[in-house]
Amino acid sequence: MKLSLSVKLVAGCSLILLGALSLTFYIINERQERLILRQAENEARAVFQQIVIMRRWIADHGGVFVEKVPWAQSSPFLTDPEIVDSQSRHYARKTPAMVTKELADYARDEGLYWFHITSLKLTNPENLPDAFEREALLKFEQESLGEIIAKETLAGNTFLRYISPLYVEEACLGCHGGQGYEIGDVRGAISVTLPLSKVFAEAAANKRTMFVAMLLVVATLSGALIYLLRRLVLSPMKQLSTSIQGFSESRYETGPILRTGDEFEDLSRSFEAMAGRLIQHHEGLEEKIRAATEELAAANRELSLASERKSDFLMRAAHELRTPLTSINGAMEYLSTRLSGSQPAPAAPALAADQDELRDFFQIIQKNTDRLIRMVRTMLDIEHIEMGAETALKRAPVDLAQVIQECITGFAFDAASRKVRLCTLPAQLPQVWADEDRIRQVLINLLANAVKFAPENSTIQVCAAPTGSLVRVEVCDEGPGIPPEHRQKVFETFFRSGGKEGSGLGLAICRVIVRAHGGEIGVADAKKGMGTCMYFTLPTTSAHPQ
Repeated sequence: MKLSLSVKLVAGCSLILLGALSLTFYIINERQERLILRQAENEARAVFQQIVIMRRWIADHGGVFVEKVPWAQSSPFLTDPEIVDSQSRHYARKTPAMVTKELADYARDEGLYWFHITSLKLTNPENLPDAFEREALLKFEQESLGEIIAKETLAGNTFLRYISPLYVEEACLGCHGGQGYEIGDVRGAISVTLPLSKVFAEAAANKRTMFVAMLLVVATLSGALIYLLRRLVLSPMKQLSTSIQGFSESRYETGPILRTGDEFEDLSRSFEAMAGRLIQHHEGLEEKIRAATEELAAANRELSLASERKSDFLMRAAHELRTPLTSINGAMEYLSTRLSGSQPAPAAPALAADQDELRDFFQIIQKNTDRLIRMVRTMLDIEHIEMGAETALKRAPVDLAQVIQECITGFAFDAASRKVRLCTLPAQLPQVWADEDRIRQVLINLLANAVKFAPENSTIQVCAAPTGSLVRVEVCDEGPGIPPEHRQKVFETFFRSGGKEGSGLGLAICRVIVRAHGGEIGVADAKKGMGTCMYFTLPTTSAHPQ
């Protein structure tokens, strides 16, 4: 799915902003919770200190007397729990522990906080410690801790538990001296319990408010970002994109420069300048191409005319040469026959010698005449095929294996006279779509070259095998070979190598014939590292359906 740049940018910035705000929200939440706990701890310490100060004041004054209310009971643990004044009003004596307990009851009733005085050596059973207080008292006596703070959940509500030890002072010995305490001993402890559920509920409400505010901030910034992005980036970018698209489709018209006052304006100016230069350059190129095309067309017309003239000249010259050469060749054959058939008189030995010499000259003339006739015929074949290869070939399905065998049989005597063995490696060949006479001409030329260059007591191998939709034929000898730099030149007209007699047209006509069939001819690497391996390919009948 393809997303636009604005969607990607807004989504990315929103995610980054949301992640940053979420992290900030988490940090603030953690710090707020720690701050609530720290504030509660400080409040618990303040309550504890206030209670301690009150207890010390009461102890320093030997207790306090308060007017006795009807429902109050006198303490059974005091020797003089009550006094009566001159007006018969009763006053009850309150020890620090009694005042602490009564104040704790008042605080619990108000629901603000509550505290509890407790000890492991109880005087009043009502001061029995709970599990938290007992564990703290043991630690105070064993580890000399100054305070212990914990957070507990009771009945679904969260509380802060604070407890700190009470040490025996000199004023305490009046009541607790008989219990074996000494100044500085841990007499007991006061635990302060602060309810935190209400505070945490308010903190949770603050969290929700902050979360909603965070979402509103993200939405507001995303909206502002979308607006600014479209106004400052996407709109100028779309105008530039339209201009570039029009320029690429050759329908560009010079428009006004973007007046954004930023990088887009610089980019617009640069594009306008570049487009103007490219248009000028393109117009110049079109003019040069038009002129070059006209020159090329004229040159092609001249070249075509020259080629037609050259072909016409060659064909006329060949025809003109072939007629007298044929006549000369016939005359030479006639004279040679007459000279061979005539018998000189025994008395004229000089005349017999002259006849033999004339016969030799006539044979030389006839041999060169035959060579000229072959050259003229070959030149006509080359020109005929090059001028109209398709019409010059009479194609039909050809049994290539049979043609190869017939050509080898035709060269058997010539090869034997040169002490050269002809060896075929037959293969099951498909039929080829070719002109049989022309292919036979190619094989004869290649075999003639192989026999010509093959040393005595060597072997010439003819191989053929199908390769896809082609048949590859190879003629390999054990001669001196062809240097790599001459492998392409041997197919050029009138090129000869090796110092052997020849016209230099045989391989040229082979190349023209093979290429006219849609095949390839060339020189391959020798199989045994020496000699020459000529090859050519022909299409099968399956590649050219009839």
